[in-house]
Amino acid sequence: MTPRFDDLSRASWFKSTHSDNGGTCVEVTADFRGVVPVRDSKDPVGLAFPTDAWRSFVAAVQAGEFGTV
Repeated sequence: MTPRFDDLSRASWFKSTHSDNGGTCVEVTADFRGVVPVRDSKDPVGLAFPTDAWRSFVAAVQAGEFGTV
């Protein structure tokens, strides 16, 4: 199970350029060693993924492995 973080209050969050402005926003921060916290703007607690897993996911998205994004 992916760990949840209770306190990311000092994190610098960045919205995905693919997020719309209608309240559906994916945000990510790289402020934590070994993990990449990710959250939905409606769920400020978020989840954390191992850095290598996040890099693999991003590379797969960029390579089109999940279809058109």
